[in-house]
Amino acid sequence: MKRIVLVFGLIAGLIVSAWLVGGLALCYNSGSFEGNMLLGYASMIIAFAFVFIGVKNYRDKYNNGVVSFGKAFQIGLYITLIASSMYVVVWLIDYYVFIPDFMDKYSAHMITKIQSSSASIAEKADKISGINKMKEMYRSPAWVVLMTYLEIFPVGLVVTIITALILKRKATNGNVLAVD
Repeated sequence: MKRIVLVFGLIAGLIVSAWLVGGLALCYNSGSFEGNMLLGYASMIIAFAFVFIGVKNYRDKYNNGVVSFGKAFQIGLYITLIASSMYVVVWLIDYYVFIPDFMDKYSAHMITKIQSSSASIAEKADKISGINKMKEMYRSPAWVVLMTYLEIFPVGLVVTIITALILKRKATNGNVLAVD
């Protein structure tokens, strides 16, 4: 199980980290942050497909076609933790070493977008205040880590739960398998 978790966690982490760096470079250099969030979450779904592949691999190749929901969830959770941790570490390196002014550029972009919207003055002020609070929170590395985990980990957790529900199987009457 350890080998499966490590291999598939690293593959998922590499995929999501590559998309993070590539997508971030494009939006950062162009100054346009539109569409990057959608691509980011799509890359997470693609990367977390390796949760499914890893659990299925464990079930079919190493556990005689049988896996409980709990064991499938455990394997998926470990893969998710490895991939999410890689994503967080890559973001921290990218943010602090290569683009330390990212939050300034991003918040300026969002404020410009809000100011040009048709929202009321009060709504605009409220949204801008929220952006400024987020920018202030981003001054703390602990908040950067927490917010980055909150960006990716829930996606992996949902994929893990769905995977465990789909792939769970228990043995009945010798070698005959039954899906719960």
